[in-house]
Amino acid sequence: MTTTRTPRAAEIYHCPFCGDVDLRPHSAEAGEWECRSCLRAFTVTLLGMIRPNGPGGSAHGSEIPS
Repeated sequence: MTTTRTPRAAEIYHCPFCGDVDLRPHSAEAGEWECRSCLRAFTVTLLGMIRPNGPGGSAHGSEIPS
């Protein structure tokens, strides 16, 4: 089976700093945004998928294995 990577929607709806919705693309680079309310520019990237209950992951992310 061949896996083809497709671009994901890189759209956000609220500024992670002030929570406002006045966001615009910062440049032509994917994931770069600017907030016109608090005047911050930032990037949004996907780091990867996590395993909610498997090795190296937990359902809550903060549990310490015994």
